[in-house]
Amino acid sequence: MKILWVKTDYLHPTTRGGQIRSLEMLRCLHRSHDVHYVCLDDGANDEGPRRSHEYASKVTSVRHTVPPRRSAHFIAQLAAGAVSPLPVSVARYKSGVMKAKIAELLATEKFDRLVCDFLFPAPNIPDISRAVLFQHNVEAVIWKRHVEQAANPVARAYLSVQARRMERYEREVCRRSAHVIAVSELDVKTMVGNYGVQKIDAVETGVDIAYFAPPKLAESKADLVFVGSMDWLPNIDGVRFFTEQILPRIRAYRPTCKVAIVGRRPGQVIEELGARDPNILVTGTVPDVRPWLWGSAISIVPLRIGGGTRLKIFEAMAAKVPVVSTTVGAEGLPVEPGRHLTVADDAEGFAESCLKLLDDHERRNSLAESGWALVSDHYSWEAVTRKFEAILEHAQPLN
Repeated sequence: MKILWVKTDYLHPTTRGGQIRSLEMLRCLHRSHDVHYVCLDDGANDEGPRRSHEYASKVTSVRHTVPPRRSAHFIAQLAAGAVSPLPVSVARYKSGVMKAKIAELLATEKFDRLVCDFLFPAPNIPDISRAVLFQHNVEAVIWKRHVEQAANPVARAYLSVQARRMERYEREVCRRSAHVIAVSELDVKTMVGNYGVQKIDAVETGVDIAYFAPPKLAESKADLVFVGSMDWLPNIDGVRFFTEQILPRIRAYRPTCKVAIVGRRPGQVIEELGARDPNILVTGTVPDVRPWLWGSAISIVPLRIGGGTRLKIFEAMAAKVPVVSTTVGAEGLPVEPGRHLTVADDAEGFAESCLKLLDDHERRNSLAESGWALVSDHYSWEAVTRKFEAILEHAQPLN
């Protein structure tokens, strides 16, 4: 197949779960198919274009700058988002130039399939009814959870407006797309039930088993580790929930419990956690997350907001690190609580789960081995990409 793949950004540097999923699947697809990749480019990313040959035969980039959060331009976008019919998180990536370029490519080259990777490039697809929509999340679910967790009444009101707009827009795009590929059966059920989507399938997330295989000896880093991009609001909320409500309960029994927060672009609120507490390590961007997984006793996923599936859990399992998660944190994954990981939603239960595992080396090993067996047997990237490939092949042809 000749595939036109559209996304809002390059896949390197690879720092987010969605990037990892797209990169690994495209690498597998690129071995057998001709992939033409179209993305936005702010001109500040040297690694992205340099490494794009790893997953694409040809790349077309369109200059577009997305204002960083807390900047003056971002505040202006939020203000415009109060009246725009598009959700502000989608409007940030709208580009007339990209839309024209995609139309030109479709008119001049014979592509077999068009893939819209995430919801955010959808306004730039000339006719979304010709595209396969790769939905890594149910975006409206994430926004509704932001509303539920918002403490500030003004923020809650604004987020409520954005959640409603996201739900309307997501429903429209999902229903009009030629086919939708979700990342879990739970997301399929949500989109069928809430949006009436008919042409939809799930392709589970994968993991590179060999890459995350632990060494015989690993340098000790922390008791507990959280891995995730620290510029993503659900991760920020999860870390704050953990440090404010869960960690004090753990420290009542283990006063020197060491926590590592490993992820790119931590804001001031997260940086201050490390500045105030010598046993909280805020790393920022690291060249390799594996040593932090291998060197920690437990991987924690205290998420209260989110959607899609959690790559961080499969990566911890591949690294043979036991996981303590909330229900939301493990949502959509084919895991069995108590067998593959421990699940607790309230602060007291989460703290108790961590304490029990820290005190029980045998139980940690048992959970780690069960988690590793699950991902090793069923969720290699090659296996899940074959399923994705089969769905593309049976989707409606472009021409």
